[in-house]
Amino acid sequence: MKPLQTDLSIFEKFSFEKPPVGVKFQFFKPDDISPMPLDKKLSFCEILKEAQNTSSAFFFGKEHTETCVGRILLGMQEMAPFAESGQIGEKLQVFQEARANYVLYQQVPKFARDIVNYVAFAPLGRLTFEPDLLVILANHSQAEIVMRSMTYSTGELYCSKTTPVMGCAWLFIYPFQSGKVNFLIPEFIHGMNGRELFPTGSVLISIPYQWLGVIARNLQEMTWHLSSHRSRTHYLEEFEAILGDLSRRAEQP
Repeated sequence: MKPLQTDLSIFEKFSFEKPPVGVKFQFFKPDDISPMPLDKKLSFCEILKEAQNTSSAFFFGKEHTETCVGRILLGMQEMAPFAESGQIGEKLQVFQEARANYVLYQQVPKFARDIVNYVAFAPLGRLTFEPDLLVILANHSQAEIVMRSMTYSTGELYCSKTTPVMGCAWLFIYPFQSGKVNFLIPEFIHGMNGRELFPTGSVLISIPYQWLGVIARNLQEMTWHLSSHRSRTHYLEEFEAILGDLSRRAEQP
């Protein structure tokens, strides 16, 4: 894996409750990184939480047990026909009928078979490789700053894409395959909600490698805490003053 060269130290200034996690999809087994203990049986989204709470990098691979659909989405195994037909979603009462669950499955991003054999995870303080994704757990105020840093120099639109099941696909696979920053609310995702993985009111933001340098540089330059956000009164006064100044300038010959 390519050594880390992108300066991501700016993210440490947020004092997130849990550190951002670098993620790397690999065909070959990662060098100099230990495997996740084989006795751990976690879902793919739980592995993210494991990485947030560990002090070292590790990798997940085909030899590991995964308790949800992560191995299927990573292309490590096929989905059972009864599951692919949508039976589980109907039984969980997430969908009216199996047909709705089946239709949704056709929209969920996943890797082709045997393309990804290992996935490396590292908390920011132990990140030594260039990540494919940086996944951030933030409160609403922190998330606003991160997302604004994306649009600050580019005008890029905020866009959240997810589904009520298989949310890990939109957190890990969609940003990597599309090159788009994605954010989602864990409580909107059936598995993340049921497993009680993340704090209530939190936001997960997944930044693909194409955006990491842009966002890091913008965070260095931009004002994080806008004066307009201090209070409604302050917002209205500032906005009115700006409009008045611009109107006067526009009227000048």
